[in-house]
Amino acid sequence: MSLRIGIVNGTRVGDPARLAAQIVSGVGFLGAGTIMQAKGKITGLTSAATIWVVAAIGIAVGAGMYFEAAGAGALVAVVLGGLGKLEYHARRARRSVRMVVRTTPGVTLQELSDLIEGQGIRITGQRVFDHASDRVFELRLSGPARQYDVLRQVLSKRADILASHVY
Repeated sequence: MSLRIGIVNGTRVGDPARLAAQIVSGVGFLGAGTIMQAKGKITGLTSAATIWVVAAIGIAVGAGMYFEAAGAGALVAVVLGGLGKLEYHARRARRSVRMVVRTTPGVTLQELSDLIEGQGIRITGQRVFDHASDRVFELRLSGPARQYDVLRQVLSKRADILASHVY
């Protein structure tokens, strides 16, 4: 057991809490490394939290608290299993967003509408602004949350679409 660290001839010469403090700071550093930000999305929060809680369970085992560690492990398994199902349902839920699409001047609203509706998303409102060098579409969209990522990928592959942003 880690609690025996720092005991010489029955006398404590150190502080075992320092071991736990170093684990917490080291694992915090590792957890922070798993958090990523790209294109306005943050990923890795669940992984970082899981790394941290597993370290806490390890500290409990090191302290001889086996029952508590087993209970925490079971609780973590239940929560992570439930979060997976919750995420699945949340990504399938309908969501309304605003999207701005900047295209070359020749793109028509019907052409863009066919592309968007082909991904299972409805256009509930639109405004079109023509400029000398581009055409800007401000759209209100409604559809499954997971389809917006697919739509952005489809739009990014087209040469006549210069940029797209979801708000």
